[in-house]
Amino acid sequence: MWDNDEFSAESVGLPALLRAWRVEAGEKSGRGKMLTQREVAQLMGVSERWYRALESGTRVPLTPETLTSLADALSLGPGERTALYSYQMSEISDEGQSDRSEDDVPTDWIRDFIAGQTSCPVYLVDRAWNLVGANDLMRTWFPWSSEPGANLLRWILQEPEARTQLVDWREQVSRYLAQLRFALHQYPEDTNLRDLLEIVRGGPEFEELWNSGPFIVAFRQGGLFRLSLPHISSDELKVASQVFLPAYRPGMRMVALMPV
Repeated sequence: MWDNDEFSAESVGLPALLRAWRVEAGEKSGRGKMLTQREVAQLMGVSERWYRALESGTRVPLTPETLTSLADALSLGPGERTALYSYQMSEISDEGQSDRSEDDVPTDWIRDFIAGQTSCPVYLVDRAWNLVGANDLMRTWFPWSSEPGANLLRWILQEPEARTQLVDWREQVSRYLAQLRFALHQYPEDTNLRDLLEIVRGGPEFEELWNSGPFIVAFRQGGLFRLSLPHISSDELKVASQVFLPAYRPGMRMVALMPV
């Protein structure tokens, strides 16, 4: 069984991310071992003491230039950089500043917009993959999306039909788990996200997938999916996810599944 500390929500905080990225940076360089703290500090042009403090969780000044230098030193990709930058942006987020009456309006407008889309399946999820809205095509392709309390990640992890409808199920799960890491990094106290993590912890088959593939993914812009939906087509369907992030709705994603 997995180590409780390794798979806790806290294990995806910035210190854990930095350590994991040092391992990945070493692999990318072909050296076969992780970059040391001293090497990262040298690449950034800062003292080893400063970097050690950062990786230990100590609050240190982080300017945009410093974050860029850190991302470059660790050879981070786009999704990883988004996770890193969110560490600073979380301190100045305006989430929760609107009162409820103002906060409800954007979601209703987005739902109406999604319902009007007729060219491809479109859906809206919150930061824990709870379905907030979906158009008719989404409900036709995936009938589960019409059920009360529908949750995309729960469906992928728990429902047997997901394993057949997502032709490359294992690859997709590994990428969604990388997204779950990112969500937990942003919202470590979110009970819905912690519930999803418990599902992962409770399935030994997910251990390999948790540790393989990308370590962290912010969102699946352009992600390719191979679908087997006999009630829609006798042929395998290929779609790409186009992700839109609604303004003033932190954590929400509107996703269109575009044929390719």
